[in-house]
Parts: sequence; C-alpha cells; structure tokens
Amino acid sequence: MVNSSVEFKRFIELKEVIVKSDGRIILNIPHAVIPADRICACIGPNGAGKTTLLKLLDGLIKPDSGSIAYSTGPIKSALVLHHTPMIKASARVNIAMVRDADASISSTEIDAVIEQIGLRHLANSPAHKLSAGERQKLCLGRAILQNPNLVLLDEPTANLDPNTTEQVEEIIRQFKVQGSDVIFTSHQLAQVQRLAEYIVFIDHGEIKEKGPVGPFFSDPQTQAAQRYLHQELLAD
Repeated sequence: MVNSSVEFKRFIELKEVIVKSDGRIILNIPHAVIPADRICACIGPNGAGKTTLLKLLDGLIKPDSGSIAYSTGPIKSALVLHHTPMIKASARVNIAMVRDADASISSTEIDAVIEQIGLRHLANSPAHKLSAGERQKLCLGRAILQNPNLVLLDEPTANLDPNTTEQVEEIIRQFKVQGSDVIFTSHQLAQVQRLAEYIVFIDHGEIKEKGPVGPFFSDPQTQAAQRYLHQELLAD
C-alpha cells in the first residue's frame, strides 16, 4: 500500500474524515493520500462508500469531522453522477446549462464540445429522449465545458453497450490529455485496468488498500481486496 505523497505531483489528503447518514458512519478515513496526477479508480462492493467519497471530494457534501486538502490549493471540480436528470429541452440547451454557473462559456465552445462528444447530429433532439449512452456523453460534455482541475465520475459506463462504453472511455482519456485529473468509480474490472493507473479500494466505508493498478490486481495485500477481486472475477 502506498501512503506517501512524495511520488505524487498533485494529491488529495484526507485526515480524520468521518461522514455519517442517519447516525450511521458511511465513511471513516483516518488518513489517506490519493494521487490527483493520474487517472484513479475507486472500486469496492455496493454500498462501500464510493459515491459518497466522490461527493465529498467535489464539496457536494461536507464531512461530519476531519479535513480534505488539495496539494495545489483550492480547485475546480466537476462531478458526473450515475443518474443525471435532463430538462425537457434539446441536447444543446441541456449542455448549455453550464452557462448558469459560468456565463463566459461561448456558443462556439458549446458547439465544439458537442462535436467532441459525437452528438452534433442530435444537438436539436429532446435530451430526455436520448439513449442512456447519449445522455452520458451529454453529461461529460457539460463537465468538459466547466474546464475543471478534477473530474469525478460515478460509474460512467454503467448499463452501456460495448461500443458506447468504448466511446465514453475515450472521452475520459481526453480529460487527462486536456489537463483535468480524473477519479472514477466502476464495477467493471476490465475497464479499470484499461483506464486507471491507480486504485483506491473501499470496503465498509474504509479505504482498505490503494496503490498502482498492476500490483493491486496481481498481488492484493489485504484479505478484503483478495475476496472482492475473487468474487468480481467469478461474476465476470
């Protein structure tokens, strides 16, 4: 397990973090350093606390106690949750909603992103009638337009067909190329190995293991990680 921040150019440090819901502890992280200079995958069983961690890093929720610090100081993040509702308007209007937060975003930039995510032919189509994959691309387009330092993606390809999954994965890689750091959750271990460079494994609200992808999959150090990988690989 890697606990030192020395090798990371950018990182997020959590200290004594506790998040509760209805009196129950959802996250309990005494200390963790998560790299933000490489694509990082957060994996673990259902209900482990992965989505809560993303919301915490985004600032959407606050910890009941503890602190979260970014090595670069304050950052701009974009969170794409698994289920993002669409308003009853065109795909273009939906993606242009980011102007509510940043009026400096131009129509030219919006059109360029619509082209980048492959939805130009559907720009005037009702967003709520798009396929799951097309709606996910639209959500990623919104994130691109926010020009964030950190992109947080919750199960970005859940329930998508293989072709759309490949397209969404390429958009995720483009975030990195364009200078945004990426942390995503996924149950698809093959996808994690394709996209991620670093793993954060969460179980029962605790970070049980973390480190580079290769060693994690070839030689997990904790029983919890060994059990999880065994179960998931059997399911596949």
